Amino acid sequence: MTATKRIIKGDTVKLISGANKGTTGKVVKVLAKKNTVLIEGVGMIHRNIKPSQHNPRGGQKDIHVPVSLHKVALVIDEKTSKTSRVGLVKNADGTTTRVARQNKNKEIK
Repeated sequence: MTATKRIIKGDTVKLISGANKGTTGKVVKVLAKKNTVLIEGVGMIHRNIKPSQHNPRGGQKDIHVPVSLHKVALVIDEKTSKTSRVGLVKNADGTTTRVARQNKNKEIK
């Protein structure tokens, strides 16, 4: 049985703090144990690779750096890029659904 997460893969989120503040992107992966997310187009850095037998020329490798979950907000309206906090509500049948708090607890997706 999996727990319902507030931010899931495929959501559009907006960075609300940090160097990339205001940037929106799609969530590629959620790292629940580290409380971070990988966002498409945000947090790409280069790593220098030393030459080895498998890679004799060395070179550079692009690495995706995760962003902390508290730095992102869910985008509920893509045209105006309005964001909202996400709440979890139990239904009568026992299932949990995500709701947008700034949209009067309207169900998300």
